[in-house]
Amino acid sequence: MAPGDVQMTELPMSSPPTPPLGGPLSGIRVLDLTRVLAGPTCTQMLGDLGAEVIKIERPEAGDDTRGFAPPFWPETKESAYFLGVNRNKKSVTVDIASKAGQEIILKLLASCDMLVENFKVGALAKYGLGWEQLSKQFPRLIYCSITGFGQTGPYAPRPGYDALIQAMGGVMSLTGEPNGSPQKVGVPVADLFAGLYGCIGILAALNHRHATGQGQQVDIGMLDTHVAWLANQGMNYLATGENPARLGNQHPNIAPYQEFPTKDGYIILAVGNDPTFERFCKAFGQEHLLEDPRFATNPIRVQNRDLVTATLTPVMKSRTTTEWVGLLEAQKIGCGPINTLAEVFADPHVIARNMTVEFDHASGEKIKVIANPVKLSATPPTYRSAPPTLGQHNAEVLGGMLGMSEAEVAALKEKGVI
Repeated sequence: MAPGDVQMTELPMSSPPTPPLGGPLSGIRVLDLTRVLAGPTCTQMLGDLGAEVIKIERPEAGDDTRGFAPPFWPETKESAYFLGVNRNKKSVTVDIASKAGQEIILKLLASCDMLVENFKVGALAKYGLGWEQLSKQFPRLIYCSITGFGQTGPYAPRPGYDALIQAMGGVMSLTGEPNGSPQKVGVPVADLFAGLYGCIGILAALNHRHATGQGQQVDIGMLDTHVAWLANQGMNYLATGENPARLGNQHPNIAPYQEFPTKDGYIILAVGNDPTFERFCKAFGQEHLLEDPRFATNPIRVQNRDLVTATLTPVMKSRTTTEWVGLLEAQKIGCGPINTLAEVFADPHVIARNMTVEFDHASGEKIKVIANPVKLSATPPTYRSAPPTLGQHNAEVLGGMLGMSEAEVAALKEKGVI
């Protein structure tokens, strides 16, 4: 049986199968040739779900994000950026531009189920590690390529960066104040979505391989995934042929659904439908609005959003944010404070959902990272190892997995191969 395959047997209904130790992807081995954010997001998700992830890094330098600092984690040389997307991985340093380094990669692939990479299109083929080359030698290999623009099309050779993808993908034309400049989202969503779509594609390819024995390439372009998550705004354009206007924090299809100033700050008010608007008006002395045809239905309120905002602003400024949250929640009306990150990580619900995890790091320090949000009842994500220091697992992988002697590993290090 090849690595990663599971022998399926008929079991009686009264005897459910025992969940695999370490997660649903336990027994799957991933060769990780990714760096920065999109690729590492994908491979960290695979690692959290139980896969063994071997992260290949450049000797001496490592993943670019090791230098994306400050901040570093206190008392360590590790950047917070790198720590955020590299847990559950083994770091092995290999110079893939060298012949000896390429031989190491090929030996590792003999026992790997997947290869994930985010090099420019065609870059790995120069080292004999492209999909067309490896698929002949490893027909069961699942090979995921995450690039800025995908493997085909006129932009395929271009490098991809989050900000330029947000610009080219249209979201910046939708984000920002109506009379302000286009704005990108405050976190690198183009990278993150590409990584998550890559993981989805890999899992689909894995299921296909279980059924057929065949590997395949998963081709993820950041611009493609960015266009895909334009969602309702993309559909609004396709329906009208008009670019949706920037609305600040207002919703393009619902009103009121936005931030309002309160007596001591701001609040998000999300009135998702007409019954909720009626409930709001009756609870807070605005019954007269129910008789005003300009507020009669959600589509009409959207057409009159400036009037809705101007009418409700003095109402919302009459109480503090905390007062409003309590009153609105009692009426089952969507609302929430606009939290700082300090407030997010101190929030009792975030704490109850275990959204941070603490590790013992190889530096000797304890580090805290953001947890995986996927909650699985039978095979939840696991947190087996802290983000690695550079080359931390050279001896374990090269010696234990490939059977190299200490002298052989030392010689490779002296030559700069690892």
